Amino acid sequence: MSIRSFKGIDPTFGSNCYIDESAIWIGDIQCGNDVSIWPLVVARGDVNTMRIGNRTNIQDATMLHVTRSSQSNPNGYPLVIGDDVTIGHKCMLHGCTLGNRILVGMGAIIMDGAVVEDDVFVGAGCLVPPNKTLKSGFLYVGSPAKQARKLNEQEIAFLKTSADNYLVTKDEYLAE
Repeated sequence: MSIRSFKGIDPTFGSNCYIDESAIWIGDIQCGNDVSIWPLVVARGDVNTMRIGNRTNIQDATMLHVTRSSQSNPNGYPLVIGDDVTIGHKCMLHGCTLGNRILVGMGAIIMDGAVVEDDVFVGAGCLVPPNKTLKSGFLYVGSPAKQARKLNEQEIAFLKTSADNYLVTKDEYLAE
């Protein structure tokens, strides 16, 4: 794996994390415990910060980045991802905030300043535009993302199950 310092700041990882050897992690990135980072994931915490919660998995070929501060946006946009989040294959998350128990479908793009509240399904291929908020308890689909329907109890329970499934896979990889 390639873990690189930027301006003297190294990425940090909690306990029992799996980071694939092809992943690239640069700068001010803090990961919680039991995080799994799969092949070809790139994360650049170079011009702002990234914080990734516990038991979150970031799947193959996903790109994570942040937005620098500017005169019009003094804090820029960090990337914040909560606990028990599943980020599908080939997603792009840029300077956004994700709560807990979220599934981001394959190929989704979530832009600067967007907020995804807890317990949300972001459908495959969604485009979440800048500064949009996705409300808790719903499925969102489309480009731009639109609220499709309320999640049922089984779907909400599956959000945690999805993260739990990746804990098993992560532990199998760590045991190899």
